[in-house]
Amino acid sequence: MTDVIFVEDDEPLRVATTQALQLAGYRVTSHADAQAALNAIPSDFAGAIVSDIRMPGMDGLAFLDAIRASDPDLSVILVTGHGDVAMAVSALHRGAFDFLTKPFAVDHLTASIDRATERRRLILENRRLKSEAEAAQAGSPLIGDSPAMVRLRATIAQLAAADIDVLVEGETGTGKELVASLLHRQGPRRGRPFVAVNCGALSDGLAEFELFGHAADSVPHTRLSRDGQIVGASGGTLLLDEIDSMPLRLQTRLLRVIEEREVHPIGEPRPIAVDLRIVATTKTDLSSAVAAGTFRADLFYRLDTVRLRVPPVRERDGDAFRLFAAFIEEAKAQLGRQDFTLTDAASRRLREHDWPGNVRELRNFAFETVLGLAPEVPRGQASADLPSRVAAYEAELIEAALRRHQGRVAAALGELGIPRKTFYDKVARHGIDLDAFRR
Repeated sequence: MTDVIFVEDDEPLRVATTQALQLAGYRVTSHADAQAALNAIPSDFAGAIVSDIRMPGMDGLAFLDAIRASDPDLSVILVTGHGDVAMAVSALHRGAFDFLTKPFAVDHLTASIDRATERRRLILENRRLKSEAEAAQAGSPLIGDSPAMVRLRATIAQLAAADIDVLVEGETGTGKELVASLLHRQGPRRGRPFVAVNCGALSDGLAEFELFGHAADSVPHTRLSRDGQIVGASGGTLLLDEIDSMPLRLQTRLLRVIEEREVHPIGEPRPIAVDLRIVATTKTDLSSAVAAGTFRADLFYRLDTVRLRVPPVRERDGDAFRLFAAFIEEAKAQLGRQDFTLTDAASRRLREHDWPGNVRELRNFAFETVLGLAPEVPRGQASADLPSRVAAYEAELIEAALRRHQGRVAAALGELGIPRKTFYDKVARHGIDLDAFRR
């Protein structure tokens, strides 16, 4: 429910307007004077403030100045008589969100309140974005406060200390390799080799040489011996990433490595002992792969000592925003762009999209957003009626002119060819934030 603070010294008008807004579904707190209202505004107020201009004591303009001194991004709608329109236009320059002239229709007031609260919501989300980014930079690389992520971090800490083999399961892009890295860095093998093998990228002809190594003169075109990646990981951790993609012929040789902790390089007369912790990741259910005949059952049971599941983003309530915040800071640093502001389209996507590509998709979206390449959903696109489409097109033209002229109203007026009063009327009607273009 949307919160509204309503300030009006005329008691009959205050009571009638409060009742009308309550019937329209708003939660209204009304005050007879501005000072009482000022004292009642919470620091994180997410709604809209509606105030008359002409009041005894602190008038609406002084009230606006006091509000902006404490929080310049609070949305304030001023109500004035017909003779005070010039004063109200001046108030827009001073930071008011909108103004209405008396007598006003309740639906005009509610429309303005809705635009004001939507703007406030975006501002609060941008603040939260910054706060989440700062928290993410100070904490674990596994970002998130959802119960699933709290459990995952605790489980990683337990398994890391246990120094046992782990099978990490999760959809594409959930961060399985990061989990494997944390198992190594938080365990007793930290500081020793961490060798990651992408099983899906092993070339057909050289896979055995790369994994198991070979003796001197055992491979065409080379007389030197070579230690494979398994031997290179001895003493530390061997990550078998996407093991579900490993060819069957290599699975047979890998089984011996896991069972005996020894590797037999090609051409060598005897095997070499290795001291390994093995972490394998899979994006598919290996038991189903066993049933389909694409994965060896005995290798699966050897790997299945402990399973660790990395949850997808759609199961991590609230974490999409935290991840996005961290990736925005990363993108700003890499791309040298510090003027990022969360748009309504990006905010809607964060709330509504289920992120099938998980963390990787979120990171890509953050970089696209900072670059200005993320697709924007035009205002009013969901509405099929002609007036809404015309209003959306008009708002886009005004915003485009302001963007081209860095918020300079006089220059935008010259391009649009409309009077100043008409311009400010349209700015107020469409809820366009002039300060955002000036920034």
